[in-house]
Amino acid sequence: MPSRRHIRFLFGAVLASVSFALISTAKAQKDSPVSGQEQIVRAVNTVFAAIRTEDSQELNSVVTPDFYIFDGGVRLTADSLMTHMKALFAAGKRYEWSVTEPDVHVTGNTAWIAYINKGSIGDAAGSASQEWLESAFLEKQAAIWKIAFIHSTRVPTPEKRK
Repeated sequence: MPSRRHIRFLFGAVLASVSFALISTAKAQKDSPVSGQEQIVRAVNTVFAAIRTEDSQELNSVVTPDFYIFDGGVRLTADSLMTHMKALFAAGKRYEWSVTEPDVHVTGNTAWIAYINKGSIGDAAGSASQEWLESAFLEKQAAIWKIAFIHSTRVPTPEKRK
């Protein structure tokens, strides 16, 4: 039969282990929104990079199978988006995009992000700064944030606002 001292030691060890596990879990939960936010911004930037390099495989790695985007008044799937952008690139158009001022909201396995996409549109004649107001809806699938939907609205340039 174990002694009282032995039982107290075992109880203390179990209590310390449980406390450590609870503290670690709480810290991970506290830290997860930050890393989740970073993962979500990274997913959007991956879409931009994949389009810029015409990499359909990379694009499909960060979007859901039923992904679509509203852009320029048109609904485009991942495939039609890539086809559309390749045609623009072939015609000499060049685009730069970047996520700025991200506003990320995570609830369980879903999230949404609103951000200002600051970049430019260019061709052989030069380039002009451009901004888009964008938002995206994401789903966490197998621990990876995947984009299900993006909405993009181009901000009129100052001369077009008049």
